[in-house]
Amino acid sequence: MTNNFKSGFVAILGRPNVGKSTFLNQVMGQKIAIMSDKPQTTRNKIMGIYTTPEEQIVFIDTPGIHKPHNALGDFMVQAAYSTLRECDVVLFMVAADEPRSTGEDMIIDRLKRAEVPVILVINKIDKVHPDRLFEKVADYTEQMEFAEVVPISALQGSNTDTLLNILTDKLVQGPKYFPDDQITDHPERFIVSEMVREKILLLTREEVPHSIAVVTESMKRDEFDKMHIAVTIYVERKSQKGIILGKGGSMIKKIGQLARRDIELMLGDKVYLETWVKVKEDWRDKKIDLSDFGYVKDED
Repeated sequence: MTNNFKSGFVAILGRPNVGKSTFLNQVMGQKIAIMSDKPQTTRNKIMGIYTTPEEQIVFIDTPGIHKPHNALGDFMVQAAYSTLRECDVVLFMVAADEPRSTGEDMIIDRLKRAEVPVILVINKIDKVHPDRLFEKVADYTEQMEFAEVVPISALQGSNTDTLLNILTDKLVQGPKYFPDDQITDHPERFIVSEMVREKILLLTREEVPHSIAVVTESMKRDEFDKMHIAVTIYVERKSQKGIILGKGGSMIKKIGQLARRDIELMLGDKVYLETWVKVKEDWRDKKIDLSDFGYVKDED
């Protein structure tokens, strides 16, 4: 570690579906946060630990900030805003192809009280004409003063290096918080659960994706060094259980096949994935269930 080693925590805030998790995965060079085109995909804060010989940037990917409709939604919004107390820099991410909304205005009101630099990151620039980008910058910079404004395409990796360089400039000398080879703060069990949930988001529609929770019950090796993983998928209604199972078990089989590929890639091992589906009525509004599934609010 050099004498001028820099480190710090960088929170990524924004509304659902602006590309926060896509950006984190692009920077990390591998998937640590799940992605889908459905809102509120990210439910927990997820750290991505970016380490070089000169610096360690700990990115905190947060749930999309939205108007909550249940206790789970309250948890997600609280988890996102709590990062303002933990970080050294905030990345406020917006989508270049969407107009500023009341949701963004609400976030801006909160960011005006932030005691750390706030960088406006305009993502999805590949989807708009440059003239519209200039209009977007002008609109947001009229709302508040940002430390920097950086247009990027997280999907294509455009300008992400520039953003990393700017972050390095904003950070100060500090310790290495995590070992060089650690890329996230979450255990493998959490990531396995998220990979299964991602496939459900991909394959199901309407209310089903928001009504599921996934828990990895066990991970153990057999005598042939094959990893056996047992996962339980919880839904809120019997009808949703039928959708997840599919006709003759076709849907649950497809979910398992797609998830197993990602899990094997992450672990570098052959995996036997066993999935169960159980009904827990209205779990999104029950504190004990939210706690059991890992949705525990930070202490103020």
